[in-house]
Amino acid sequence: MILFNLSISAIKGPSKTAIEGSSRSLNACEIAYSLRKANARSFVFLIRTIISLLSVCAYIIFQPEKMDSVKHSSTKSRLARTFSKVLHIRAATGFDNFGRSKSKTWGKVKPDKPVGESHQRVFLNEEDEKLQNRALLDAFIAKLFATISSVKAAYAELQYYQVPYDADGIQSTDQILVSELKSLSELKQSFLKKHLDDFSPETTQLSAEVQEQKNLIKTYEITRKKLVSQSQLKDSEIIFLSEKLEDIRRENKVIEKRLNSSGSLSSSSSSKSHEKMSFSSLSPTNFLFVLKQTTKSIRSLVKFMISEMESANWDLDAAANSIQPDVVYWDTTHICYAFESFVCKHMFDGFNLPEFSIPGDSQSKDKPREFFFDRFMELKSLKAREYITWKPTSMFAEFCRCKYLKLIHPKMEASLFGNLNQRNLINTRKFPETAFFESFLEVAKWVWLLHCLAFSFSPDGATVFQVTKGSRFSEVFMDSVNEVALLSPERSLSEVAFVVVPGFKVGKTVIQCQVYLI
Repeated sequence: MILFNLSISAIKGPSKTAIEGSSRSLNACEIAYSLRKANARSFVFLIRTIISLLSVCAYIIFQPEKMDSVKHSSTKSRLARTFSKVLHIRAATGFDNFGRSKSKTWGKVKPDKPVGESHQRVFLNEEDEKLQNRALLDAFIAKLFATISSVKAAYAELQYYQVPYDADGIQSTDQILVSELKSLSELKQSFLKKHLDDFSPETTQLSAEVQEQKNLIKTYEITRKKLVSQSQLKDSEIIFLSEKLEDIRRENKVIEKRLNSSGSLSSSSSSKSHEKMSFSSLSPTNFLFVLKQTTKSIRSLVKFMISEMESANWDLDAAANSIQPDVVYWDTTHICYAFESFVCKHMFDGFNLPEFSIPGDSQSKDKPREFFFDRFMELKSLKAREYITWKPTSMFAEFCRCKYLKLIHPKMEASLFGNLNQRNLINTRKFPETAFFESFLEVAKWVWLLHCLAFSFSPDGATVFQVTKGSRFSEVFMDSVNEVALLSPERSLSEVAFVVVPGFKVGKTVIQCQVYLI
């Protein structure tokens, strides 16, 4: 391994192999490449080196006395021999160390005093040496942990420069990592050879602790950079996926428009598709097809109404607020949805009843499914005006009369048209020939056909449903008419302001209701 060889060569000194290695030293790019190639093995070596040094620390901490005894055994032996010789010389010659004759009086001689002082000085010197050795060991351990933290910080920085690949960063970090590993090896050798001399261990210890804290801060800073980089990557992914989702929605809209245009009942091809419809082959697709035509006719009528209201100088905002109060619209043009909900509310009232809430229609109760399908087939190929002219007393003609009187209030009619002529004609079982009433007849026809088709299904037919105001948006039962609410960051908090078009259940098939979200 490159790191191991570099560390060993740094420890052994200027041997022949080291000199040859230095003359054939790898350049920075080769070191970076080799480091990346042997990344896993170098990390294992790093961990083993750190564990070995930590074992040395444990040995130092838990057996300092043995270390002291090894280091000072020779000093203690020399002191003991010298002290013994002094005592023997004094006892044999009767002279002290300065050549003076000893007095015969024990009080003058006082041999115990110098002996006690010498012993005390030896004892104090030993304590000082122990404290000094302890300080040296503390400084050594501090340097050891500071160097380990440097290796850790360098390795973390090396990993940071791997993705995305940064050649300059890898080169500089590689040099730092090799240098720190050399320092670790030098510390190990100095401990094994007991070369722990330091002129100021206290200063060394404080400097090492400061360096360790700096390395810790550096490691945290590298971690912060990694998290910021990952966060930016996630933001980019969110933007990409949002754009992809928007493209898919646009494609869906285009496909939906193609389907609607290809399936319009106003064309000759639609007449052929109706002719192919049979009682035994009814499916939810047929119901959905008629529902789309119904929604289309309702929106055409609402546009006509809004045009008449603008001509009559109506306050459209106030009118929309009277229908759906306290609604903040995403766009000023969205008030048309309030008028659509008003029309749907009155036109679909009583939809779940066989007689459709028409007064005097007792013949529709308890009728078989074929009865309603025959009604459907009788009207589907004719225009509404043709049918009510042909059968002015039919249930469909009565349905048109009742729904118009409920939908168009007398004050509204007088304000829009300046009179009540249309209302008066309808009350006499006659039908006005105006553009507004023709638009209304188109809506009435498709709602009537949808009702007849709903009761042609088995076993429970088709039923209408709505959701309450303030309900949480659900893609299973709802479809938003204002897509901007679904694209907002707070999409999950979107609530239903009001239902524009009700939903339907045809057997086990759910047709979503159209709602306006806030």
